[in-house]
Amino acid sequence: MTPPSAPFRRPLGWWRQGSVRPDGAADALTRALGQLDRQVTVVHVDGAAVVADGGSCVLGARPPGEAVPLLGMAPPLHPEHLGDATFRALHGVRYAYVAGAMANGIASVELVVAMARAGMLGFFGAAGLALPEVAAAIDRIQAEAGTGAWGANLIHTPSEPDIEQAVVALYLQRGVRCVSASAYIDLTLPLVRYRLAGIHAVDGVVVTPNRVLAKVSRAEVARRFLSPAPARFVAQLVAEGTLTEAQARLAERVPVAEDVTAEADSGGHTDNRPLVVLLPRLQALRDELQERYRYTTVPRVGAAGGLGTPRSLAAAFGLGAAYVVTGSINQACLEAGTSDPVRELLGQAGSTDVTMAPAADMFEMGVDLQVLGRGTLFPVRARRLYGLYKRCASVDELTSEERDELEGKVFRCSLEQAWTDTAAFWAERDPSQLERAEREPKHRLALLFRSYLGLSSRWANAGVSDRRLDFQVWCGPAMGAFNSWAEGGRFAQWQDRRAAPIARNLLVGAAIATRAAALRT
Repeated sequence: MTPPSAPFRRPLGWWRQGSVRPDGAADALTRALGQLDRQVTVVHVDGAAVVADGGSCVLGARPPGEAVPLLGMAPPLHPEHLGDATFRALHGVRYAYVAGAMANGIASVELVVAMARAGMLGFFGAAGLALPEVAAAIDRIQAEAGTGAWGANLIHTPSEPDIEQAVVALYLQRGVRCVSASAYIDLTLPLVRYRLAGIHAVDGVVVTPNRVLAKVSRAEVARRFLSPAPARFVAQLVAEGTLTEAQARLAERVPVAEDVTAEADSGGHTDNRPLVVLLPRLQALRDELQERYRYTTVPRVGAAGGLGTPRSLAAAFGLGAAYVVTGSINQACLEAGTSDPVRELLGQAGSTDVTMAPAADMFEMGVDLQVLGRGTLFPVRARRLYGLYKRCASVDELTSEERDELEGKVFRCSLEQAWTDTAAFWAERDPSQLERAEREPKHRLALLFRSYLGLSSRWANAGVSDRRLDFQVWCGPAMGAFNSWAEGGRFAQWQDRRAAPIARNLLVGAAIATRAAALRT
């Protein structure tokens, strides 16, 4: 036997009480856990826990043939083996790691390309951008990502159905093969059209060229995605000639989404659900629907929200997540389509420096999203606007004091000028909104107030200095957790943060934490 070079020795009770930390005596175990391609074996020698070298020896001379009690064993585990192998194979990625689609191009071309080149899946943040901007981004990604995997965002916008339809038409035209479907309350015809386009069978196996990765926080929404497309939508696609009768029959054999992400306490749109409650619930729902429909490929359930440290990723994979999705921590990276002032704010954020504020795209419905609360007055001002909207039927019902407040602090111009600018935006984006505003004064008020919410995000992305207090920065508690983990290390400063190296470090750390958990059990 060859004795280990640096054995780990601790009283046996330590295994019941503590966790793995590099605190002197535990250095050998820490190093052993970090050698991910080697098995870690811990045995009982002279009343202490000892790390064996490669599982074949122990510290000190032992009489020949004397048995050595085995305390624990952790097999090799590489980061690329975390998560679901089917997910990695079908998406053509090395790691079960996804960079989520942050709207307004915050999940930028640069971010998507970086993830694709690193063997991960990234989604371009198309939501909120004009169609020509989205088209230009797709062209760049297709030119720069090579054979790497990537996708684009498809967001549900109940107030702008024509835009959703136009985005789907663009994706089908440009050959975008994977979308991140977010903020859906119910399925829509454009989404189903995208999913079923080109559906066919090969040797009896249904093939769908287009994949949907749905992000949900409610079981009733997940049920819709994990079920076949609604018959009424399929019939409509057949009637308009988009699908054949044969394709319609194939549609009964596949779910709308083969990947459903349990979105827990995340930045942006969120229901602030605990992952330990939501993920098992959706997994059970997936199993129920798989038993009913007998899909050839079993749908997968991933995890998002609150994931910003190696231990949080390990916990998600430990719960059985097929893949993990990160968001807030990527916004703080140099590739993100935002500004340095925002990256600086994010780099200073703690886990409790987040709050809820009205969402621009679902303002009238009273839907909130999670934003950074530290260093900006946006949440307070956005809530003030929603309160005025709820009380007033039109701009004319605002008091003189309220008008002065809005013109002096929020819009920094007269309400008439603010409406002129708002009308110019909608005249280009969706003229039907202006037609409705002429008929419904309250809708005009909503569009006016929504303009501030929309501009606040653009001011943040552009780093407009005199609007710093109005920055809208989508952020979840994972950002603060990441900052605490990164303190004192290579990612401590925002200037040193890049998405792919961060992802690799989180995955390596998750593999180490998983092996440590195996020993603890």
